[in-house]
This record gives sequence, structure tokens and C-alpha cells, in this order.
Amino acid sequence: MKKESIPVRIFRFYLEGFKSMDLGRTLWILILIKLFIMFVILKIFFFPRYLNQFDTNSEKENYVSKELIERALNP
Repeated sequence: MKKESIPVRIFRFYLEGFKSMDLGRTLWILILIKLFIMFVILKIFFFPRYLNQFDTNSEKENYVSKELIERALNP
């Protein structure tokens, strides 16, 4: 008998736990909605892509290094 990997066993543990609950499906839906809001909606509105204004990687590197240095010197 082949032993399952640890991530698969963890996933099955939580899956069986939520199946045995009365509100399991509702909790999974709430978790997925929360993750969607956190990673999609907040990213769009609060984390603009400043590096898209530059064409080459060297311009992006210069911008990032300049910003890091300025923020370190002027807290």
C-alpha cells in the first residue's frame, strides 16, 4: 500500500472534517469568498503596478534600488 504525501493527507483531513460538519459547505464558500477578496479585489485597488511604466529590466532595477535607498535614508 502506497503512503500518501503530507499535503494530500492534510487536505483530506480538512475535507473530511468539513464534510462531517453541518455548516461545512457554507464555511468553504465563505473561505473562498474571503480569499478572492483578499487576493483579487485588494490587489487591484491598493497595490498598483508601478513597474509597468518602465520598458526594460534595467530601468525597473534602477527605480527599485533608488526607492529602497531613499526610504531607508528618509524614514
